[in-house]
Amino acid sequence: MRLTTNALGIALAVMALPASAQVARQPSAYDLALAAGYKATITCGAVFVAGRSEAQIAVDELAGIYPEYAAIVPTLTATIDQRSRAVSVPFAPDLPPRIAIWSARTGCTTLPIGTPVQAMPAPASGTPGPAGPAQGMWPRGDALPNTALLPLEPVARAFDPMAYGRGTKTTGVVVVKANQIIAEQYAPGFGPFTAQRTWSVAKSMTGTLAGMAVLAGAVKVDQPVAIAVWADPRDPRRTITLDNLLRMASGLHSDTAGNRTDAIYFGGTGVQENVAQWPLEAKPGTRFRYANNDILLAMLSIRARLGEARYKFFPHTALFAKLGMRHSFAEADLRGDYILSSRVWTTARDLARFGQFYLNDGVWNGERLLPTGWVKYVTTPSGPQPPGDFGYGATFWLINKSPGVPADTYSANGNRGQFVVIVPSRGIVIVRRGEDPGSFDIAKFTADVLAAVK
Repeated sequence: MRLTTNALGIALAVMALPASAQVARQPSAYDLALAAGYKATITCGAVFVAGRSEAQIAVDELAGIYPEYAAIVPTLTATIDQRSRAVSVPFAPDLPPRIAIWSARTGCTTLPIGTPVQAMPAPASGTPGPAGPAQGMWPRGDALPNTALLPLEPVARAFDPMAYGRGTKTTGVVVVKANQIIAEQYAPGFGPFTAQRTWSVAKSMTGTLAGMAVLAGAVKVDQPVAIAVWADPRDPRRTITLDNLLRMASGLHSDTAGNRTDAIYFGGTGVQENVAQWPLEAKPGTRFRYANNDILLAMLSIRARLGEARYKFFPHTALFAKLGMRHSFAEADLRGDYILSSRVWTTARDLARFGQFYLNDGVWNGERLLPTGWVKYVTTPSGPQPPGDFGYGATFWLINKSPGVPADTYSANGNRGQFVVIVPSRGIVIVRRGEDPGSFDIAKFTADVLAAVK
């Protein structure tokens, strides 16, 4: 985190105080509500989408989480109701428990803080839990050739918590070359059909859906987005384009670095009431600032342009069903707005399909699903760039400055160590899933895997 001189001085002054003077801030009522929502949301997905046990969830999904929730979450009790397919977590004596409820179409939806239990929707039809293997050979199905997988040393080493960063926790790795899985390994408790939350890999899925909407003639990247509350001619935000949003260059203010949007993710606040409120603080297209809101605004605009009939099942019919991503769920708020900056659950194999789709230049099973040139568009930097070794295109990161990694390499990256790395010049896709408290060095891992694949 980058601190201003003043903030840094305050931080150092606090650190210099004796331990007895460093009184820990007591969690507020809102902290408790969000921590309860975090536990309900993650538990709901891990149980009803991934089929994991509470013991597994505590060790993996609920360990090493945001520090402001880390001490609270273990003190809260989650009740899993198999009949209503809901998870409830009490957190305060004067408010109802936080609730997340599963549906067969969108996975788990987090209900707003204060929603009474009796107001829960009726149980959804459908069978929760991970889907089994699909018939046919991969990537259309899940059968693999009888040839043995390659024993790639970097893949095995990725499961060492100290090999690619201190305290990392790899849960799965899949390597694809020439449209075939050549290496695959999972941690205990995980497997080919165990879904995990993608976190910000979902942003790259939004970029993909934007391309599909462009192909359908519903949107254009160089035109202003359709956000209803910006329609007043005096509102300067009405000039923000879809391209600005996909490149994290909206110029909008956000209250935290990364614009965490916890109120949406874990508070149950609707996307529409939360993301369009922020004012401009920079001219659109002149500043890179990574922000969840930019991606959520992009999806709001796509919804407005597509119309409700096409939008309702859009991620599922346009992307997941087309690519055979049978274990993938895009989660939505109560209004049906997809929270596609983070809240997608999917498997390592489904992400490998996603990466292979990009290696195929947006063509799948002979059908062009992305406009010609879209892959080049999302992987070409334009305008302001983030600091550091990775560049940014339009919802994809560019690993173009790292030793041992070809200059055409790009990736979809997510919190807690989710990566889909695409190397066109080598015809290789590398998927790494994790539940990392630490930081996984994806550039070094990519270079090592590429060196090991002859």
